[in-house]
Amino acid sequence: QVRLVESGGGLVQVGGSLRLSCAASRSILSINTMGWYRQVPGKQREFVAEITSSGSTYYVNSLKDRFTVSSDSAKNTVYLQINNLKPEDTAVYYCRATIFANDYWGQGTQVTVSS
Repeated sequence: QVRLVESGGGLVQVGGSLRLSCAASRSILSINTMGWYRQVPGKQREFVAEITSSGSTYYVNSLKDRFTVSSDSAKNTVYLQINNLKPEDTAVYYCRATIFANDYWGQGTQVTVSS
């Protein structure tokens, strides 16, 4: 099992940047994949990006030019850097850890982009 705690969300103006953090309660090197998802009210949670324990990264095509996922194994933390924020990026951002066949989620962090 693993506990995930997201942080770094907030209110930001269009064009600004944020770095979200997801701190894990165990070594992220023991976690197969850590991913970022986002959800707006009334819509399904959608995949944003993920990073594997070997450092491979994957992104949804529409976001990969503004979003960067990275990790720091010394801090057991995964990051999501978001640049050039747009109003449509407003959502709750969730961290997910996949350990073999099991998924674990954090509580989410709200990102609000104001115009």
